[in-house]
Amino acid sequence: MENSTRVTMFTLSGLNESRTNKNIYFAFTLLLYLLMVIVNLTLIATIIIEKTLHDPMYILLCNLCVNGLYGTAGFYPKLLADFLSDSHVISYAGCLTQSYVIYTSLMCEITILTMMAYDRYVAICRPLQYHSVMTPLTMGKLLLFAWGYPLSGTLITIYLTYRLPLCGSHIDKLYCDVSVVKLSCTATTLNNAYGLILIIAQFAHAFFIVYTYIQIIRACLKSIEQRSKFMQTCLPHLMALINFAISAFIDMMYSQYSSETLSQSLRNFMSVEYLVIPPLFNPLVYGLKLHQIRRRVFRACARDKVTQM
Repeated sequence: MENSTRVTMFTLSGLNESRTNKNIYFAFTLLLYLLMVIVNLTLIATIIIEKTLHDPMYILLCNLCVNGLYGTAGFYPKLLADFLSDSHVISYAGCLTQSYVIYTSLMCEITILTMMAYDRYVAICRPLQYHSVMTPLTMGKLLLFAWGYPLSGTLITIYLTYRLPLCGSHIDKLYCDVSVVKLSCTATTLNNAYGLILIIAQFAHAFFIVYTYIQIIRACLKSIEQRSKFMQTCLPHLMALINFAISAFIDMMYSQYSSETLSQSLRNFMSVEYLVIPPLFNPLVYGLKLHQIRRRVFRACARDKVTQM
């Protein structure tokens, strides 16, 4: 515990190379964030207002978009404020809060995608039992797990981080995350062990998703009708899964093998890719691919134009 001090502020160095063009970066980031908010809110509002969309698949999609807004709210407002400031600092409490929001969002993403895979599995592999299996009670339990597990699991991570004495206050990223543990003056065995448990749990989710899609593909090979249903409802989900997997992989590679030899811009992209692509990609791909949502969004836009005229 040598040289341990009570850290009250952290310094974020991710924006050091963007000081000369910070107004341009601010404008671009603001437009990107507003676009994310608009497309996600549009999909959420459409699903809530249209009673015909109150099916498990669309309810889960609505939660996926809510999670996208939740995660980005923990990142973009602080980033925009940093663009307008010459000092890029964050308080100790703010750092832990930001870490909590971002990592619960990341964990919620995989749990909700897992629930969506289960929903598609029941719809395609057990169509006659779908309504008896995916009841409102079952949906409530699935959503409780999808949100409760990440919120409580990450809370333990934050507590384990809070108890560590720190010997530094410099974070080489745009935001705070559990890399704060690397600043600890003492051994982090307990944090590492718990982190390993969470990683194993995430791999269990991934294994379940792979298993369900093997069953779905086997069922689709036997029926043209099921094949059509797969293209309509499973393809957007599969694209969202692939996109999330790539984003999570890039972040994992950054966390494990980030190097000072890489440019700051590249390191920034690798660290925030999962906070940029999925929140924008998911509502767009679902909104464009699922004709039920696309039709209702276009209908709403047409009504607005008529009203304005």
